[in-house]
Amino acid sequence: MRTGFLRTPMISSEREPMSDITITDKEVKVAVEMPGVPKENIKINAYNGTVEVTSTDPKRKYHQAIEIPPETDIETAKSNYNNGILEIVFKKKAEAKPKGKEIKVE
Repeated sequence: MRTGFLRTPMISSEREPMSDITITDKEVKVAVEMPGVPKENIKINAYNGTVEVTSTDPKRKYHQAIEIPPETDIETAKSNYNNGILEIVFKKKAEAKPKGKEIKVE
């Protein structure tokens, strides 16, 4: 028989919304389902490798940190909220092609 303290799970009023990432040749799209939240209550922060979405609505609290690819240019972010779906679109950074020189074997 074990003795000790039982750990109870922490209950949070925040929900993690459903999200999806679509990557094309030129852009990265993040779609997040946040039904019933006024767009004024949605906060978006983008960091290197992560976009964080939070709702400040007292009735419907959402929070999620979504990992985005390293080639995402966070400076180009644009967002749109329609029918409970938040869409954030980033352009991809221009790929730096490795500079090199062919060396001939003598």
